[in-house]
Formats: sequence, structure tokens, C-alpha cells
Amino acid sequence: MERAQSTQEAEVSKQQQGRELRLSTPAFADGSTIPRRHTADGENVSPRLTWNGAPPGTESFALLCEDPDAPNGVFVHWLACDIDPNQREVEEGVPRDGKSSSLRQGENSFGDIGWGGPKPPAGRPHRYVFRLYALDDRLNLPDGFRRADFDRAVEGHVLAETMLIGMYGR
Repeated sequence: MERAQSTQEAEVSKQQQGRELRLSTPAFADGSTIPRRHTADGENVSPRLTWNGAPPGTESFALLCEDPDAPNGVFVHWLACDIDPNQREVEEGVPRDGKSSSLRQGENSFGDIGWGGPKPPAGRPHRYVFRLYALDDRLNLPDGFRRADFDRAVEGHVLAETMLIGMYGR
């Protein structure tokens, strides 16, 4: 019993110190349906994302959204990096032209820069996994970077990682 209590106290203390990175969106709850507005069937605007709990030493944030249920393998819907370490949100509707001043955006699997909303084939809903990384450095990748560039640049620089899952089906 004492051990369980001390584990709970440690978890509460960690949360109070703000060191546990957490990602959320006002658009949908973790594990629930992504609203049509944020999909290719709707307005195709990126959802607003918010986070807290950046660990000490965070120099930037990076963001990835992918569909692991795509029929031809993992499908990238969004890549972004060099998000200011003092920033705690990405606003809804980030321009898809790579011209955002608050972050750099890579190429998604549609072949476009920026957010490409869900557009799964008919059938079971797919999972859309948003991952936020707190990094000990800036990635300094040019707009339009690719997933392989992102993966190489992130390697060895992750201080913390969190995820949020949205669902969407047709």
C-alpha cells in the first residue's frame, strides 16, 4: 500500500511540476472522431493543438500526424518542426503553403506541404496519430522536407514525446 501511495504521489508531483508533456485539441477528445471540418471531406483545415509540460532544456517542438491504418503503409498527414520552445499551441488552419512564421512544414503523403486532412477509403475508421516531440535542438529543415529527413533530424534529440489519436472513417 505504501508503495502504491508513493507512486501516486510521485506522479502527482511530476504533473504539478509540469514535466509530463501532454497534447490535446479542443476539436476532439483523444480516441474520438475528428470533425469533418478537419478532413479532406470538409474544409481540410488543421486542428488547433495545445500542449503543456515541456521538459527543461526544450529548444523546439516538432509535430507529426500519420495514419498507420492506410492500405499501402503509414500515410503522413502533417510534418512540422522548429516550433518555438515557448509556444504551447499550433493554431487552427495553419497555412498549407509553407509560409507560416511560427513553424516549418514538411511534405505530406499527398505530395503537398502542410496539413492534409484524413481521406481514408470506405470501410473501418482509421487512426490518425498526432505526435508532439520536445527536442533539445532546432531541426533547421527547409520547408517541404520529407519524412526521412524529419526522422534523421529528430533522432537523438527527443527529450519527451506525447501523442493524441483521432478517428475518421467514411
